[in-house]
Amino acid sequence: MSAHIDVPSHVEAAVVRDPDDRFTLEKLELSSLGPLDVLVKIAGAGMCHTDLAVRGPAGRPLRPIVLGHEGSGVVAAVGSQVTKAAVGDPVVLSYDSCGGCGNCRSGRPYFCATWMDRNTGPGLSREHATLADAEGRPVNNTFFGQSSFAEYSVASQNNVVKVSPELPLEILGPLGCGLQTGAGAIVNVLQVRPGQSVVVFGAGAVGLAAVMAARICGASAVVAVDVVEGRRQLALDVGATHALDGAAPELLDQLQRITSGADCAFDTTGRAAVIATAVDALAQGGTCALAAPGEELRLPAQQIVFGRRLVGVLEGDAVPDVFIPQMIDWWQSGVFPFDKLIERFPLREINEAAEASTSGRVVKPLLIP
Repeated sequence: MSAHIDVPSHVEAAVVRDPDDRFTLEKLELSSLGPLDVLVKIAGAGMCHTDLAVRGPAGRPLRPIVLGHEGSGVVAAVGSQVTKAAVGDPVVLSYDSCGGCGNCRSGRPYFCATWMDRNTGPGLSREHATLADAEGRPVNNTFFGQSSFAEYSVASQNNVVKVSPELPLEILGPLGCGLQTGAGAIVNVLQVRPGQSVVVFGAGAVGLAAVMAARICGASAVVAVDVVEGRRQLALDVGATHALDGAAPELLDQLQRITSGADCAFDTTGRAAVIATAVDALAQGGTCALAAPGEELRLPAQQIVFGRRLVGVLEGDAVPDVFIPQMIDWWQSGVFPFDKLIERFPLREINEAAEASTSGRVVKPLLIP
């Protein structure tokens, strides 16, 4: 291990291991860093719906596990082969990638050949420092290459993005996943152009990032659709031109009146009925982007044959080293006010933060160790 700043032998982290899916703070033993590891003292970590999904039945094969994949903090130590970051650097953590496969070498790390293993699997393709509980049993700490619901995160050289020390570091973590996914869907995938119309289904953090990005791209109509009134109002506050109730029986008619057929639609819900409405709302030649895995989807073939398209979105098809600084520039210019989505919680109140997120009361809980 190289030079370090107060590198601990034990770290406090929020562990999911119980049948009731609650987080429990535990002291875990930290092993020596792997050659490409970057140990980050966490300043703040956003909570995403993906964390809550993996906390539930979908993540049981990975338990016990430390979740969290929107961390930011200061580099405390680096492995022997790390060249991208140094001790003391402020960084934002994003998804992990190998850096060496064909997709990584061609600038598409979001399609890394080992993406699933490194981000939502056991992390077998990465040599890394490990965590162990009081009985010496291993605790999974490779969620999105970071597991940042903790005092310290073992990140990878490939998923740290250096940022200016002049920035408010603790709030920047959400840029590493949810906000990147939403804004990237608009900019990189749908490639929204000035004057086009955009409909965003779901006004959580991903959807609201898409709303903000659509206005940045010059969309003339940006329609947010959500069943929660407070989130519809927030969408208007951050740039939506219209906000509609997703439960309204006349929703499709309302969308047609506003857009005369949307150029682009973006679904963040993963619900088949919502996606069907999104496709129905498109003009011929329009594109619907999907960011959330969910239910089985069935659509009439003519919906696609007559010029509509469906496309998937993974991490906004974004290269974090490029796109996170871009979002920071937008925020500093006042056109990407993502801080309006955030509410802070101490890490010890992580279960309360999860309840606030699940209820829809808080768009983006931010956990502070």
